[in-house]
Amino acid sequence: MKTLTTTQELQNFCDTARSHPYVTVDTEFLRERTYYSKLCLVQLAMPGDTDETAVLVDPLAGEMSLEPLYELFRDENVVKVFHAARQDLEIFWVEAGVFPKPLFDTQVAAMVCGFGEQAGYETLVRKIVHQPVDKTSRFTDWSRRPLSDAQKTYALADVTHLRKIYEHLADELDQTGRSHWVDEELEILTDPATYDIRPEEAWRRVKTRTSSARFLAIVRELAAFREGYAQEHNVPRNRVYKDDALVELASVKPRTHADLGGLRLLLREARRGAIADGILAAITRGIDCPSADLPQPDRSREKMQVNPALADLLRVLLKAKTESAGVAAKLIAPSADLDAIAAGMRDVPALKGWRHEVFGAEALRLCEGRLALAAKGQTVRLIEL
Repeated sequence: MKTLTTTQELQNFCDTARSHPYVTVDTEFLRERTYYSKLCLVQLAMPGDTDETAVLVDPLAGEMSLEPLYELFRDENVVKVFHAARQDLEIFWVEAGVFPKPLFDTQVAAMVCGFGEQAGYETLVRKIVHQPVDKTSRFTDWSRRPLSDAQKTYALADVTHLRKIYEHLADELDQTGRSHWVDEELEILTDPATYDIRPEEAWRRVKTRTSSARFLAIVRELAAFREGYAQEHNVPRNRVYKDDALVELASVKPRTHADLGGLRLLLREARRGAIADGILAAITRGIDCPSADLPQPDRSREKMQVNPALADLLRVLLKAKTESAGVAAKLIAPSADLDAIAAGMRDVPALKGWRHEVFGAEALRLCEGRLALAAKGQTVRLIEL
């Protein structure tokens, strides 16, 4: 097992990789104690049946720069193959402002090819490569050195098996004409906005039972301060304070450091110093927020007049279409989107792009009364009206 620890070694590998049609990529990282992921290992493999064309790259080695890898990522003549790429891509975008292009994500491709929802890597290795996966090093602290042979073997398997998985899925996509389906899905993964976490929008992820605009203004300010502090100090947002403590703060509205000491859910470290000062300032901003600037919750879904019978018919249609197409139903339309369509909404992902081909066009005809469903044995037939 070859471990690259110098920039020149990585450069040599990447130069060779450019002569191949694809390279498989995986990473190992830590995020338990930081806001941003700490990259600890990169695994790479070129086409082949042995481990000889696969390497481990140690970004923690003192003489290592990943710029040769980023140059390879920019080379559009070589497909970069990942499995469940989102977290990997976030690391490379934050570290270097680069996305691997062209990109192929085997998890997305597997859902399009009928392997079910969120197809795991182990499942694909078992079904396509017909090999078991060693799980013993799954919970390794990848920042510790030296890595054992068992850890290296585990890490390398994440890219060596990926070669056959990619070739199998890419071939099936070509045969079925569905490659553009995967391309549409991957546009989201290579959009910088996907990874742009803006503190002022962080409040939308906090679940509350109160929709008072003034209450939400305080939640917004508290969430923005927490996100900004976590980013600046590179600590997990929950280490600043958790969501339940944030909601408690917005409800109680403490105005002094002494008030913070009486809260049940606030961490001890947050009751003093910079975090405490930030909390009190955020609460003051929320309380003093002008009425015109108060946040308004999205109540569009609450106001939907869902036709329950039509929603049920859409679910039947979706099941029939996904079974015949061999595509995971969740990939096309979650239940909430079906309700939205049944309520007359048309700005829904299920009605756009490749989803329109598989389901959306007939869903609209069903809503317009131009399509009927009929059961025949174990199948559902579509009848044009």
